[in-house]
Amino acid sequence: MAEQDPGCLHGKKQLPAFTWEVRANDRHYHMQFKKRFAFCLSKQKYAGNAIKTAKYNVFTFLPLNLYEQFHRMANIYFVFVILLQTIPAISTLPWYTLLFPVSCLLIIRGVRDLIDDIGRHQSDRNINSRPCEILCGKSFRWQKWRDIRVGDIVRLRKESLVPADMLLLCSSEPSSLCYVETTDIDGETNLKFRQALLVTHQELVREESLAAFDGTVTCEEPNSRMHSFTGTLAWRGQTYPLDSERILLRGCRLRNTDVCYGLVIYAGFDSKIMRNCGKIKRKRTKLERMMDRLVIIIFVVLLVTSLCLAIASGFWAKMFQEKHSYLSAFYKHTTPAQQAFFNFWGFTILLSIIIPMSMYIMFEFIYLVNSCFINWDLDMYYAAKDIPAQARSTSLNDQLGQIEYIFSDKTGTLTQNMMSFKKCCVNGTVYGTGTGHEDNQPPGSGATWSHHVQKKSDFCDVTLLEAAQRDKDPVLREFLRLLALCHTVMVEEKGDQLVYQAASPDEEALVLAARNLGYVFLARTQDTITISELGKERVYRVLAMLDFNSDRKRMSVLVRDPQGTIRLYTKGADTVILERLQSRGPNETFTERALDLLGATAIEDKLQDGVPETIQLLKLGNIKVWVLTGDKQETAVNIGYACKLLTDDMEILEEKEISEILEAHWVSNNNSSGNGEAQSSSRLSRRYPKASQHKKRAIIISGDFLDKILHTGEVLKEKRRLWRRLPCCRAVGSEQQGSLVEKAFVDLATSCQAVICCRVTPKQKALMVQLVKKHKKAITLAIGDGANDVNMIKTADIGVGINGLEGAQAVQCSDYALAQFSYLQRLLLVHGRWAYLRTCKFLRYFFYKTFAGLMAQVWFAFHSGFTAQPLYEGWFLALYNIFYTAYPVLSMGLLEQDVSAKKSLEFPELYVVGQQDELFNYRVFGITLLHGVSTSLASFYIAFWAFRDHVGSKAVGDYESFAVTVATSALLSVLMEIILDTKFWTVLSFAMVAASLLLFCLFSFLTQSIDAFRIAPAIFCFPDASRNALTDPYVLLVVLLSLVVNTIPSLTIHLYHTMAGKTTIQQKTRLKAKRAPEPSVELRAHVSRGSFHRRSSYAFSHQEGYAGLITRGDSLRAGAARPGLLHPEMQTPAVSSPRSPSL
Repeated sequence: MAEQDPGCLHGKKQLPAFTWEVRANDRHYHMQFKKRFAFCLSKQKYAGNAIKTAKYNVFTFLPLNLYEQFHRMANIYFVFVILLQTIPAISTLPWYTLLFPVSCLLIIRGVRDLIDDIGRHQSDRNINSRPCEILCGKSFRWQKWRDIRVGDIVRLRKESLVPADMLLLCSSEPSSLCYVETTDIDGETNLKFRQALLVTHQELVREESLAAFDGTVTCEEPNSRMHSFTGTLAWRGQTYPLDSERILLRGCRLRNTDVCYGLVIYAGFDSKIMRNCGKIKRKRTKLERMMDRLVIIIFVVLLVTSLCLAIASGFWAKMFQEKHSYLSAFYKHTTPAQQAFFNFWGFTILLSIIIPMSMYIMFEFIYLVNSCFINWDLDMYYAAKDIPAQARSTSLNDQLGQIEYIFSDKTGTLTQNMMSFKKCCVNGTVYGTGTGHEDNQPPGSGATWSHHVQKKSDFCDVTLLEAAQRDKDPVLREFLRLLALCHTVMVEEKGDQLVYQAASPDEEALVLAARNLGYVFLARTQDTITISELGKERVYRVLAMLDFNSDRKRMSVLVRDPQGTIRLYTKGADTVILERLQSRGPNETFTERALDLLGATAIEDKLQDGVPETIQLLKLGNIKVWVLTGDKQETAVNIGYACKLLTDDMEILEEKEISEILEAHWVSNNNSSGNGEAQSSSRLSRRYPKASQHKKRAIIISGDFLDKILHTGEVLKEKRRLWRRLPCCRAVGSEQQGSLVEKAFVDLATSCQAVICCRVTPKQKALMVQLVKKHKKAITLAIGDGANDVNMIKTADIGVGINGLEGAQAVQCSDYALAQFSYLQRLLLVHGRWAYLRTCKFLRYFFYKTFAGLMAQVWFAFHSGFTAQPLYEGWFLALYNIFYTAYPVLSMGLLEQDVSAKKSLEFPELYVVGQQDELFNYRVFGITLLHGVSTSLASFYIAFWAFRDHVGSKAVGDYESFAVTVATSALLSVLMEIILDTKFWTVLSFAMVAASLLLFCLFSFLTQSIDAFRIAPAIFCFPDASRNALTDPYVLLVVLLSLVVNTIPSLTIHLYHTMAGKTTIQQKTRLKAKRAPEPSVELRAHVSRGSFHRRSSYAFSHQEGYAGLITRGDSLRAGAARPGLLHPEMQTPAVSSPRSPSL
């Protein structure tokens, strides 16, 4: 055995251990095995088939939800303050005044989480209660999915979903073939076939033989690898190898197969699709995490302030006692140090309202209403399928305005997975869309060859139809014959209809186009193909069939026509076909040479409406779109060009170039390891000078290559000699090496304008999202429509599910559900940007009004002997953040707009503000703090200097009137600041400001009335204070002076920006639009005529076709059905019998 290279990042991958043993029809065997999962707890090794995606149950909801809620620092802070208020010696406010709003907030959030989880429970219940047939004893009984266990034999009927990962034992089809559709897993609608072992196909023909089946499957442990399976079947002393072609995965749908039988291998959460789903994670927005940090900062500042005031109170008490001996009796039981200690906690409680509970309650309300705006948006309503947009999460709206990377699935997300025959060129003439020949089909035309088919082709060109009907052009005739003969499509008659089933939708599109023009594919046997040519049936004998694969990029069929002439028909990629027209290539088969070109076809994989325009707008908004798909590279690349993700001026970096760049980066980073990571990105671009010369680059990689990178840099293992020469490699651990390679790859990928990952598994999709989140600290969004996208959707900061007709797992696990990819532009550029703007303004002005109104407590302490005496009336402190100033700020959080929705889409550059955290960050918070402090200083000291002796004609120089004057000045200054900064005024906005003033007057009258004072003088202790103060003209002048002084700085800043010519972001985008308007998005040829860089647009077949099955005869029905296997109610599909060719 060769010695392992110490410089290598990893040794060879270990083969999976075959420790999973499944015995057919033996539940008791599997129940005896246990496995440990936590401490000394154990559970069944072989899981049941019931799934549970909900987070809570009746017993865990309360403790688990409270545990999650107290991860928020604000909740811990409020509970701490409540505990302080329960101590009478230091309490300044009743403890229940804060307990009630805290309880309300916890209940609101708990109910919201409960409603979300009830939806998950309902979904789990619906899935687990689906009916299925399980072999019990010697007969099959209808039971629920949740009753399935490993080792059970299950009978599936046509159109039913596969309930667990099963080994296919036999089916009603020839050679026990089974056709499945994986739309609910990967979004692909083309059929895939699975085939049972020959031994089980021959032996298991009746229910009695199935009941007696005692085979043992030994295979790998449950894993997330969707496209691989390795195991063996031991039965009757023989061992048979098993692979993924024998396995039916949970979530597949049975098609074109009347009945099949399977042995359950993996059930429930052990199934491959559930292994790829990932766990439900609680998502938190960037602003929410910042708020937690701000709460800690404010709390520390509060403690420091309270400590300083408490120390000052101790010194003041000592000095005051020495100067005023008559107060010695008052302080005889306490020392100055004790006074300072009690005042510290008193100030802590008094200033605790600087972090107001009402802000978090309003936060939840703003999130809820903004979510309703998304649900009510008619521009995101898909009328064709009656699907509205849906905000399934109500706590992530502001993060929609900060997305930097979008990870998108391809099939079913960007495309409809519907191939359409658009154009063709025959004998130098172009037919189809855009040629001017398309029109409605003339009445009566084609009636002589009309055959009913389940699907229709939307291609219709009158000129081509007439030319085909005249049958005068031999080249056109052969071209249409090729479309009808050269394919692996299967046909089935249902009544008077022909049903085509193809390995890929593009093959079906070609056959439908030929049928539309009079050349109808009718039937096939193992060695014949029957077609109808302009109403006349002709039988062609198949001599050979060379199937399509990713290496050949072409398909050929060798046939003998009814006249006895042997013809070879070939279709394939233009780059492959053109080089075989004249001379034989070095790797060319003998038959595929000296071909005559009949024509060319243009097939469009239909994009969803508005996909190119949406991607263009997102790119202008500095949002990068990455495509992660399970499709092959050719298909993904062509879709990338079609949706404008890739352009012709981009340089495409493939795996070889990427390996060279990563290797060079690794070497340079090790040679200069002391320079830090700041230079890594610049070194990365310098390592590849060719790439640096291009402004635009794109990366295209496969899942295998990505797997090497994700598994700590195995892509560099090939350079073994280089690693041996590097002494630093031996000193660096494999984990650190892997992290370095990961970061280098992420730096390279994020420097590109587009990234396409092909043939990736669901787990790899999630790992890609995790890489970007880990190394770039960026906000990510994942969008998909299939179950294979669930893990990616859960991992991203925002998950969006495409709500289509097929499958709902992606939507059930998503935060937002849309009907079309194009609605993403409005979700992000309009609702997301508005939500971010509103949330930031709400936070900014809530903090501002809190500091402006309540910091006066600190200034008052300097003039009240540092005794923690409140400045304001208790009712003013209680109602200030709830009624007096809450509504204008709430209006701003609900309705504020800087520009309209139309302008937001016209100028996507406005979106950059959220990505850069410009509207609320630590700098903005610091400015808000200083602004609030300056407002409180001005309000307090202008009133203080005016009240130094007395004010006005009345004796209103008392403490109560002073408090009312300061409170009124601060309140009006806050309202004026909000009025000046509101950009979007509505009737509700005016009503909110008016309501604040009216409520201030109303509650001041009620809480300061003489009658209330007589009833409870300790509670209503400011009798007639507002009426006495605010009816004096001199006091009103003091209030007006404070208002002017507090408003002047804001007006000055606005005036400075105007005079200095400092343009806003909106003005910049308008100037940019005038200078260089963006060209409209239009679909045109990707490569101009004569371009040197020629790119094939061929994308036939997501996988290899059915040629092998056809030539072996496995896919063709025998004359009679297998006895005893089919259910009596099942109908055997009638396939046309072979017709004798007339040679």
